[in-house]
Amino acid sequence: MSRQRARSDIADPALADQGAARIGRSERSMPVLRAIRAGFAEKRPLTGLTIAACLHVTAETAILVRTLTAGGAQVRLAASNPLSTQDDVAAALAGQPEVTVFARRGVPPTEYHQHVDAAIGAGPALVIDNGCDLSVALHTDHKELAAGVIAGCEDTPTGVLRLRAMAAERALGYPVVALDDTPTRRLADHRHGTGQSCVDAILRSTNILLAGRTVVVAGFGPVGRGVAERVRGMGAMVVVTEVDPVPALDAVLSGYRVLPMTEAAPLADVVVTATGNRDVVRGEHLAALRSGAVLANAGHFDVEIDVRWLREHAVDVRSPRPAVQEFTLPGGATVSLLAEGRIANLGAADGNPPAVMDLAFAEQALTVGWLASRDRLPVGVHRVPSDVGTEIATLELDGLGVRIDDLNADQRRYLSAWQGSWEA
Repeated sequence: MSRQRARSDIADPALADQGAARIGRSERSMPVLRAIRAGFAEKRPLTGLTIAACLHVTAETAILVRTLTAGGAQVRLAASNPLSTQDDVAAALAGQPEVTVFARRGVPPTEYHQHVDAAIGAGPALVIDNGCDLSVALHTDHKELAAGVIAGCEDTPTGVLRLRAMAAERALGYPVVALDDTPTRRLADHRHGTGQSCVDAILRSTNILLAGRTVVVAGFGPVGRGVAERVRGMGAMVVVTEVDPVPALDAVLSGYRVLPMTEAAPLADVVVTATGNRDVVRGEHLAALRSGAVLANAGHFDVEIDVRWLREHAVDVRSPRPAVQEFTLPGGATVSLLAEGRIANLGAADGNPPAVMDLAFAEQALTVGWLASRDRLPVGVHRVPSDVGTEIATLELDGLGVRIDDLNADQRRYLSAWQGSWEA
């Protein structure tokens, strides 16, 4: 055990017992992943494979890692965001012989990238990524190792955008499955999970009263919709900004006011970005905010809000509460930024609830098992097999004690027929 801890780069091995307790608490709310782990332990579909993973190092991620090792894998884990790492969880995982961890909360960018390189090591057979940093490193700094990768999985919409760009330029060296692009993931993880945990981050870090306040939500995808639903339910007035006419129309028909950011920013008490794009809230928007406005980014990277503009124009910066930076601008107005403009639900709170991550990581585990057990896919970005999502939803409903109807033979024939009478 001591040799394993020496190979890992973690904050404090003495935190392992505390981390184990945290992991155990989360595990009780993750029945689907527990069931998959039991199956993996019996069949050992990942025996002999090394998995390089770049994920948020949280208690829920620990359950995924233990599921993979139960299947026979060796896992090398790096953090996908320095502010999301739970040091006690990293310590608990580093004590597991099949796991090496490179994660310490708050490391600077240089060490962050060193950790990603360390997770790649001598070359993995499978890759699990969250934001595409590991995949990009493999294709730029470790090109000779990319050819040995059987396949990868990408967990975020932002990462999938980067992978599709790589594929379009013929730069992608191995097949990757886009884990975020399934009905189960969009419903549970994005809309309900991140929607709730992002609002939790705002409340936990600021203690703001949302009732009667104006909240501007940039982006009306599943995450933006989840945030908008929850803050409206708490009495906030919600304004949505969009660049795509289809979700913009969806927002209007859902009862939200839709404005360009230039018009929305002066109305905002809180701004939440959920687009996956850069420069969503720019200098001209920041200058127009009401004094006391709160900024939170629900996206993966710290590029949606122009943090550099705030730092360059502020006459004073304070940290009045954990995970909050308060910038005083010329003229005396203040703007509060959560989690340095990084992913707020993990930088300023605990991330998605374990019950949500149960579904997300179950999908991930089953997809990794599927990739390990089949012939190599063609190079490109692929969808999750449809039966994986169905299996996960079925397991979750069973765990909740929910029963649904089955189609009978006549109904199945009716749905598959095109000839004959369709009348009763």
